[in-house]
Amino acid sequence: MENPIENYWKTRLTELKETLTENNFEVFVAENTDEAKSIVLEKIILEIAPKSVSWGGSLTFVATGLYDVLKNDNDLNVLDTYDKTLSPEESLERRRQSLLVDLFITGSNAVTETGQLVNLDMIGNRVGALTFGPKNVIILVGRNKIVPDLDEAMFRIKNYAAPVNTMRLDKKTPCAKTSFCEDCKSPDRICNTWTITEKSFPKKRVKIILINKDLGF
Repeated sequence: MENPIENYWKTRLTELKETLTENNFEVFVAENTDEAKSIVLEKIILEIAPKSVSWGGSLTFVATGLYDVLKNDNDLNVLDTYDKTLSPEESLERRRQSLLVDLFITGSNAVTETGQLVNLDMIGNRVGALTFGPKNVIILVGRNKIVPDLDEAMFRIKNYAAPVNTMRLDKKTPCAKTSFCEDCKSPDRICNTWTITEKSFPKKRVKIILINKDLGF
């Protein structure tokens, strides 16, 4: 067989798309970040015609180039939660307001092969928006986030995604030193609220773009 790795990922992503679709998510597969960006801009946004947009923390969202495009979109009411000029109080209020936009974009810490989105948040704005509030949600997911089941998802998040993010954000937590979850009581702890999204309600409210690249943590 030629291109066995390419065939491997094509098979896995196709099967996962079918499983997630059965769980009422609207699912797309993109070969790279450019294609993912095109799906958002040229298909999803044109179809749902949002008037307002915001986002939660996601390196994958930034990697697609969507942040650079959307933050300056004059046709949308943009609530930029990444704005570094905001005070902590202003930043928190903007995150609260972002729960009422027409379109919210973020990533996922893990996606199971049984069709679940699994996430763990510090503040909760990202998982809050995923659960309820925005009319539509787009989840951008690199293939490295795919895990077999819920146990593996939780292990991945606690012992890889969370420690790496504490290092990236210069948080003063034990896992930033040990690289493993210590179930800490640190004021900087980023692991506070779990969500397991088994199905999209209403149907297709949550739109997932599976990207055939390793992206984010």
